[in-house]
Amino acid sequence: MNCRNIVKNLESDHFTKIKNRGKWFEEGAEIYAKEIRENIFLLFIVLKDPENEDIKALIAKYYGADTIGIREPEQIMFYLSVKCKEDLHYFEKYIKNTESEPAKLK
Repeated sequence: MNCRNIVKNLESDHFTKIKNRGKWFEEGAEIYAKEIRENIFLLFIVLKDPENEDIKALIAKYYGADTIGIREPEQIMFYLSVKCKEDLHYFEKYIKNTESEPAKLK
């Protein structure tokens, strides 16, 4: 899987690169975030492993965008370890299904 192409797509799709200053993600991880609802973010974390690159995708609730990369999320709603292109396909299907669901009343 070509992680560099995925990163280029994230950057062109209005994801913000966030510096990893905390301990929740491993050192050297690149974090790309996009707010999809109030304080709920779609994150892609590119882990730098000497042998291969690994991508984690998650939907998580944070206290605010400024806490991403510093603190653990308040809640993790979805998590996926992306190992191949097919994993991204399943993730895309999940996102489309959640977008088409009507908003729940509080």
